[in-house]
Amino acid sequence: MDHAQAPVLDALAAYRLRGELGYSPPGHKQARGADPLVREILGDAVFHADVLATGGLDDRRSTGRVLARAEELMADAVHADRAFFSTCGSSLSVKAAMLSVAGPHQKLLVGRDAHKSVVSGLILSGVEPVWVEPGWDRERRLAHPPAARTFEEAFERHPDARGALVTSPTPYGGSAALDEIAEVCHARSRPLIVDEAWGAHLPFHDDLPSWAMDAGADVCVTSIHKMGSGLEQGSVFHLRGDLIDPTVLQTRADLLGTTSPSALIYAGMDGWRRQMVQHGHALMDDALALAAETRAEIEKIPGMHVNGREDFVGPGLAADLDPLPVIIDISALGTTGYRAADWLRERHGIDLHLADHRRIGAQLTHADSRVTTAPLLTALRALADHAPALTDAPRVRVPTPEELRMDQVLLPRDAYFGPVEDVPVEKAAGRIAAEMITPYPPGIPAVLPGERLTEPVLAYLRTGLEAGMNLPDCADPELGTVRVSSERAGD
Repeated sequence: MDHAQAPVLDALAAYRLRGELGYSPPGHKQARGADPLVREILGDAVFHADVLATGGLDDRRSTGRVLARAEELMADAVHADRAFFSTCGSSLSVKAAMLSVAGPHQKLLVGRDAHKSVVSGLILSGVEPVWVEPGWDRERRLAHPPAARTFEEAFERHPDARGALVTSPTPYGGSAALDEIAEVCHARSRPLIVDEAWGAHLPFHDDLPSWAMDAGADVCVTSIHKMGSGLEQGSVFHLRGDLIDPTVLQTRADLLGTTSPSALIYAGMDGWRRQMVQHGHALMDDALALAAETRAEIEKIPGMHVNGREDFVGPGLAADLDPLPVIIDISALGTTGYRAADWLRERHGIDLHLADHRRIGAQLTHADSRVTTAPLLTALRALADHAPALTDAPRVRVPTPEELRMDQVLLPRDAYFGPVEDVPVEKAAGRIAAEMITPYPPGIPAVLPGERLTEPVLAYLRTGLEAGMNLPDCADPELGTVRVSSERAGD
């Protein structure tokens, strides 16, 4: 295929050249009606690219196949049979993938380190999750993707499961043995869904962890805006093989998606595909070299350790590591990642990828260079010098793996939509959660609807909140109360 083409971008350019007048949404009419102050900040180019996908970018019946051609080029670029663009982020894409595999009250194997968007899909669909335990690093208090053997064991216990879902890579860069997990699924003629939101760059360099389609996955969800150069909310889900009907996948996406997709977001994904096919390997070469250099420089800073393969890859841990998320253990500085991240933003204008009780993360992409890593290194050195003033940070009571896992006693949908009540957090232990409680980032719920709450997990969340943890999705963001089911299953 001719990857010099960018059908969406070309169509936008043609739209402008034709000087078409729209008597349809969007109401700003090519920036003419937008507020002058908004135009001053955003620029008119944003509004000029904001046209209807059907009846603007293409004709009213999409006979120009603008979007279809862009999706075909994307599929060809990453070795997929089909590709589907979404302007609602991977949060929608992963739900569409799940619903194409399992329906209400059907079982789906799901790694318990799944993103909250997966749990939202379970709540909306009524799919019954069979939780597959991640690999737990007891020393570093960190989860890695589940191993293939854990999926094998889960299938043996639940042979009626419709398929499996795994998150790889994690926001910390740990990657699963996708080829082995795919073999486990395909031995039973069951599909594998990979939430690869953090892996859109993986198809474009052999020194990165295996791309899900190359590893045998059936559906793979990627966020182009995370590690690629698309705009926020740009997501693609890819399909390969014959275990999932492409029409079913497309209709599930249509069921959930917007009827007003953004041509601006489509254009970002279309252009990124062209950029990576033409220059991706060289861009990734440079990014990997920069990451190695940056990691080595940070490792020299007193009190900081950059987690690498020797920390994250091995039996019971991850199968591979993406080095572009630079994960820095600062526990030796005597403060928390939350306190350090806030200090770096306030004092140096550095916004980090993630922060937890002992780590901070700096995400590098092909867009970075020494021009951007130099201020990061300066800020990190200053943090090390200033660390004695940050040692009064409240400490987080992190549970052991055994304490962290709670029993699922109701389906997520049943607990979420059933009768609920708010109880003081001090009295919530033993009750059944009716909401998600998610430290964010990275967005992996510590509490799911239907789980029986325990004191170690509640203590983790209370102390985490005091230390600076962000809990954006619970009914009471101060965690004075917890929303629980009025039912008392198993009591």
